[in-house]
Amino acid sequence: FKQKTAYEIASCLVGSEMCIRDSLISDNSKKGDPEVFFVSPQTNFVSESREVRLVFGIKNFNIAPAGINNVDSGHHHLIIDAELPNLNRPIPSTDNYIHFGKGQTETTIVLNPGKHTLQLLLGDFAHVPHSEPIYSEKITIEILNSQ
Repeated sequence: FKQKTAYEIASCLVGSEMCIRDSLISDNSKKGDPEVFFVSPQTNFVSESREVRLVFGIKNFNIAPAGINNVDSGHHHLIIDAELPNLNRPIPSTDNYIHFGKGQTETTIVLNPGKHTLQLLLGDFAHVPHSEPIYSEKITIEILNSQ
């Protein structure tokens, strides 16, 4: 254990209470009801490619990796062609429930041709939905037969 010098902790010596508070809450939190959503694609998106780039959005809440128990934070889970899981238990990890435990906010997925539903569900540090679950509306996308 190495004790820090006053110089190393100077930024938190003045207003240390504020530093503690600000380290737990970022600019995104508590300016309204929390929500998650798809920035892209939008519902009824049609793709000729099996690869689809997804961008996740969040308002009034913060993204934190799994294992990090910050106030008003969580990480995304993508639900593909499935219903919301039991909201009182950890979110499953299967081909239909994809975890973004590093705090990722975008990805590219590969889907078979046909119609698909996508939904986001925010999980806490332990992959459990919050006491007031935060999930997006379900969107539908279609992958055309590509050769």
